[in-house]
Amino acid sequence: MEEKNKVRNGTKVMEFILLGFPGSQYLQMSIFMFFLIMYILSLLGNMFIIVLVIANRRLHTPMYFFLCNLSFLEIWYTTASIPKSLAIFLGRGRSISFTNCIIQLYFVFALGCTEYFLLSVMAYDRYLAICYPLRYSSIMDSQLSLQLAAGSWLCAFLIILIPAILITRLTFCGPNVINHFYCNIDSWIAISCTSTFEVEIAAFVISIVVILGPCVITFLSYIFIINTILHIPSAQSQQKAFSTCSSHLAVVLIWYGATIFLFVKPSNQISSDMNKIVSILSTIVTPMLNPFIYTLRNKEVKDTIRSSLHWG
Repeated sequence: MEEKNKVRNGTKVMEFILLGFPGSQYLQMSIFMFFLIMYILSLLGNMFIIVLVIANRRLHTPMYFFLCNLSFLEIWYTTASIPKSLAIFLGRGRSISFTNCIIQLYFVFALGCTEYFLLSVMAYDRYLAICYPLRYSSIMDSQLSLQLAAGSWLCAFLIILIPAILITRLTFCGPNVINHFYCNIDSWIAISCTSTFEVEIAAFVISIVVILGPCVITFLSYIFIINTILHIPSAQSQQKAFSTCSSHLAVVLIWYGATIFLFVKPSNQISSDMNKIVSILSTIVTPMLNPFIYTLRNKEVKDTIRSSLHWG
């Protein structure tokens, strides 16, 4: 009854203020330049991967089809949050409407979930390629590749509809300041003046399904991959087999390391500050690093770049 009276007597908030990173103007400009450079590098790097794969027929394989999907995802994942963040650091456009905040939350989390699914699909693809090389082409054909990629996108965008719809049913009548540089579920829960039980349960269940499911698939895939590689008699063949999945493994470790930490909240104050710092890793640093990891650690991609540029 007390909660209902609070809602009835309060003014319903329909616009929010994104706090970003409080500090001096010099700090704001430094963060702005960091985000801007990272964002540009992320866009250029991921676009380069997509163009490289499309333009070279030797890369028209399931592995690089999934990589194209990942690069395409990273472009939109950063774009969903970074342009608004840049405006915040410049001291402009800190306010965001309820509708735009929900839309931003939906796309950031849906694309993040898609990345979990895609990385597990890529791990499964490497498992088939290394553990069943003779049957790989017949199993992982273009139809299955398309189905796995489409399924990753569709499942992620459907599952995030649940918390997004539940959040639209919340009421906000108190402080309208979101202590972050983009809209996320924790922020909505912190400032709502009505019960957030359903949102919290939905977020918890979804995080378990989205993180644990793909994590198990990825983990088991690499157990079988490593076991198969260790049983290859030739050291050169072992190195060649591992080189085909080392790039993906590096990306998996960085992504999981950054995003899983977001669900560890030692205390309210620490988690608020640390969440923003770790969010930088997941929303802009990781998408920027992925193209460089694939171009620097993947021999086939490096050879394709050399041949495209006519280097020896």
